[in-house]
Amino acid sequence: MALVPRLDQRQSQSLVMTPQLQQAIKLLQMSNMELSEFITEELEQNPMLEREEADRRDDIHAPDVLHPDEIGDSDLGGVDVTDPVALSDIDFEAPAPTELSTTSGLDVDYENIYTSNGIGDDQTLADTPHQYAEPAFSNSAHSGGGGFESSVPDLEQVLSELPSLRDHLIYQLTMDFANGPARMVGLYLIDHLTEAGYLELDIDEAAATLGCDAELVADTLTRLQHFDPPGIFARDLRECLALQLQDMHRLDPCMAALLDNLELVAAREFKKLEAVCQCDAEDVADMIEEIRTLAPKPAMGFDQDMAQLVTPDVLMRPAPGGGWILELNSETLPRVLVNNHYHARVRKEAHTKDEKSYIAEHFQSANWLVKALHQRATTIMKVATELVCQQESFFTLGVQHLKPLVLRDIAEAIEMHESTVSRVTSNKFMATPRGIFELKYFFTPAIASTGSGDAHSAEAVRHRIKELIDTEPPKKILSDDKIVALLRAEGVNIARRTVAKYREAMRIPSSVQRRRDKAALPRTK
Repeated sequence: MALVPRLDQRQSQSLVMTPQLQQAIKLLQMSNMELSEFITEELEQNPMLEREEADRRDDIHAPDVLHPDEIGDSDLGGVDVTDPVALSDIDFEAPAPTELSTTSGLDVDYENIYTSNGIGDDQTLADTPHQYAEPAFSNSAHSGGGGFESSVPDLEQVLSELPSLRDHLIYQLTMDFANGPARMVGLYLIDHLTEAGYLELDIDEAAATLGCDAELVADTLTRLQHFDPPGIFARDLRECLALQLQDMHRLDPCMAALLDNLELVAAREFKKLEAVCQCDAEDVADMIEEIRTLAPKPAMGFDQDMAQLVTPDVLMRPAPGGGWILELNSETLPRVLVNNHYHARVRKEAHTKDEKSYIAEHFQSANWLVKALHQRATTIMKVATELVCQQESFFTLGVQHLKPLVLRDIAEAIEMHESTVSRVTSNKFMATPRGIFELKYFFTPAIASTGSGDAHSAEAVRHRIKELIDTEPPKKILSDDKIVALLRAEGVNIARRTVAKYREAMRIPSSVQRRRDKAALPRTK
């Protein structure tokens, strides 16, 4: 067979990922902080974009505000959004205000989608009377009760300014150390404390770094270990507890022997402790109880940064007549606009081909970004709405009624691909009356039922296992096999190794360890 060149026609389909399409997919999986950083970079690079100001949001007739409906497909940089290759999930039709049927028990506030994106609506979410700083929202992510009441104090009641550990120690250093070299060594050791207040630094290494005698470092450390708080500058847990007991004048030989054998305390080997400490069981119990009152991390009362609160992307609240109302959190979504006025002015002043190309490219990119942000908000609302519909029993009855759910169930309900749902639910959070949850929390594998009933959610089964262990009597500790029998009696077909895996994931000790722990409780009375 001779090898000769020839021309053939072939018809094939392939997925073409245009830069604009890649950007839209990337925006879907971004968290609110990542999205905010991305928008800031785009505002710096694209002169056609500008951040929406409050006064402009109040005036929808501003000449330089470009509403998403005003952006034609021809403005999207030559991308054919009607092409089936360009992913059917990326639909740029602006959603009309929609209210689901009352039978679903859910009302969706789609009007806030425009405002949350900052693309031209005349009412902002912040203007609505329903704010999500209500104390009725529980902070517990695994509340099992049916009510929505909460006794959690307001934020203003728990906020307080804690003193800096470094400043606290430097103040004592200044008062107690008059020697210049010793003070410099003290400053060096203070700067090498861990967050818990321990000193993970070798004395010889510190002396070599500072170029001084190791004896000076050791003497300085001994003096620093008498600073407040007690236990500071310890090099291990035993020394930390010993320093606190020494400050209380309670470090006698029996207590020192107990501290030298902390592994026996952890193992509940009380008979061996009695022999080592040369005392009876009552004295051992008293010493253990006294150790429990000490602080294993003496620095935790200082330099405590406020926990980084999760900012929800979706806000959920009960509707007055029953059901639920969902709306996007306007504070988590950027408000950017295409500056039409500026584009028209610079386009008239452009003379060269490169200038016109630059202006057209950035204008098309700005149009596409505004559309993509609007589509991202719409998709998040669609997914969150369907999640609430699927898991309504969880919100009304508790975690034990969480239904098994997979990405395919949501994708089929909203007619999107599973990968799109996966991107939308990554790093997205929803504030509910039961707490703030990541959207992926509601996807749990199914555990089969022993009969013909519905399958059980893995999260609900874990919650039930914890309930059984929390309520077990001290004299009847439940083994994993017994928990399996109780769950099967309730209709949950589960294996013993699955129970053990769930128990270990919740950091619940084995039945043997729990029996030892509860058997030791009467001794400490």
